[in-house]
Amino acid sequence: MKLPILTIALSLSLFAVSCKEKTASGKENTTTAENVSGNIKTEELKTEINGVTHRSFAAYNADIEGKLPVVFVLPEWWGLNDYVKNRVKQLAGLGYYAVAVDYYGDQKVVETPEEAQKLASHFYNIPVDARRMFDAAKHQVSLAEKSDYSKMAIIGYCFGGAQALNMARLSSDFKGVVSFHGNLETGIRAKNNKVKYLVLNGAADSFVPKEEIAAFKKEMDSAKIEYKFVDYPDALHAFTNPDATATGKKFNLPIAYNKEADEKSWNEMKTFLAEIFK
Repeated sequence: MKLPILTIALSLSLFAVSCKEKTASGKENTTTAENVSGNIKTEELKTEINGVTHRSFAAYNADIEGKLPVVFVLPEWWGLNDYVKNRVKQLAGLGYYAVAVDYYGDQKVVETPEEAQKLASHFYNIPVDARRMFDAAKHQVSLAEKSDYSKMAIIGYCFGGAQALNMARLSSDFKGVVSFHGNLETGIRAKNNKVKYLVLNGAADSFVPKEEIAAFKKEMDSAKIEYKFVDYPDALHAFTNPDATATGKKFNLPIAYNKEADEKSWNEMKTFLAEIFK
């Protein structure tokens, strides 16, 4: 995610920890919104960009015949970690061809907030590179045997949530976009009104201030975009991350896992995807 310019320098290290995939004990993050089910197969979609191999992670249920609607999953700024891969498998279990986009290359997962900020900020500062990176992954999906390229959606978490909104703002190729606790104000304005939006936000998330929410809604209304904005009462930042509470206590951060918000937001997404892919 991206913080307002005036506060990013002060908040960088605190905010970064809230999106980390491991707790202080080193245990890997797990996802509890839904168990993975079905005969899940995984594959890598490789593409070369400026000498770097980007290996997006895809999954699908091999028991389902024919082509499947595509759901892109854009990761936190820590990279293509186990948390986002598990989300991809969960979506595959729901009957989608799900793909986590490898923004950094070689499925890189960073360990420090400084490195994460350095890599992620590039895509905020130069949006055309974010678009180029995503389009390269999208092209590989178009070649995948199981993907139905005529039915595509994007979801994202934190940094990925902001990037998902931007891709929807810039292209009408998608049926819908879902942001989980992502920043809403990125400097890019919607250029089309064909994509449906679902924004899932923690009502107590101090990293997404009320002013940013108001500006986002004004942008959507001005562009006549169909959207749904859901606030989860008492939910702090990173409410879908099961390790957020322990991380928040260790680093004295206003973040916490919220089981109810996690499950409700996942169900909102499930309903949304089912409707747009009718």
